[in-house]
Amino acid sequence: MPTSQPSDSSESSFVPRIQAFAHLIRLFNQTGTLLLLFPTLWALVLASQGWPSTNLLIIFVLGCFVMRSAGVIMNDLADRSFDSLVERTRHRPLVSGQLRPKDALGLLAILLIGAAGLLWFLNPLTWLLSPVALVLAGLYPFCKRIFHIPQFVLGVAFGWGGVMAWAAVRNELEPGTWLLFAATICWAIVYDTIYAIQDREDDVKIGVMSSALLFGSSTWLGVGLSAFFMLLFLSLAGQVGHLGTEYFWGLGLAAVLLGYQVIRLRSEVTPSQAFALFKQHCWIGAVVLVGMFLGTP
Repeated sequence: MPTSQPSDSSESSFVPRIQAFAHLIRLFNQTGTLLLLFPTLWALVLASQGWPSTNLLIIFVLGCFVMRSAGVIMNDLADRSFDSLVERTRHRPLVSGQLRPKDALGLLAILLIGAAGLLWFLNPLTWLLSPVALVLAGLYPFCKRIFHIPQFVLGVAFGWGGVMAWAAVRNELEPGTWLLFAATICWAIVYDTIYAIQDREDDVKIGVMSSALLFGSSTWLGVGLSAFFMLLFLSLAGQVGHLGTEYFWGLGLAAVLLGYQVIRLRSEVTPSQAFALFKQHCWIGAVVLVGMFLGTP
């Protein structure tokens, strides 16, 4: 009888620990992974003229999951002193004490080793580009302390996945690469400004910066201009890639969805409404991707 107690105790402590690690990497909320994945898929599809190889698809889908997971760990390590002061983030594992920083560092190391393993299957140009992705992921969490639009740096970090994807297909970087990269930066400013609306009051109290604070009552205008340039760069990428009318119909639908969000932001939105608008961007990314696939000659 006494021998069963340690087993039960061990199991009862093991399950919450696994749950804490899952919470740390946002395992059950993959919106961020999709927002990183879609620009990467745009680049794969456009660079391969509609038909990326199965191997590259698998590598980059896994890579997006791994690097987004690594990125949120870096973010939580850098922001744990701030997260304790923000209602939305004060229950995160590093703030609540469910995990220690060394636990997070251990998982981060495993994820980065896994990302390096995926690179083994890609060409040397992609290897050379990969350190930039790591630097950007590590730099982004600190930008909100010094830069009024940290969302720009997030866009650069997310757009770099597309740059690497293009290099993996073509083994060179062409104008289409940088047009998609620019579009991704603008898109990140759109959706992450909307996301930052949730934390406006807390961000003012703790002294961190965001485009939602910078734009203030003109947030709708800042988002609208960023959306306009996103669509402009995507249109130019479609022209450079000789995409058909199906692609531009897809951009038209994306424009309607973005326009609805801009109109919605002209009125006051609650944090929950802002989060719902943010999640709609997964559909916008999907619409662009489908249009790109259908519009490939």
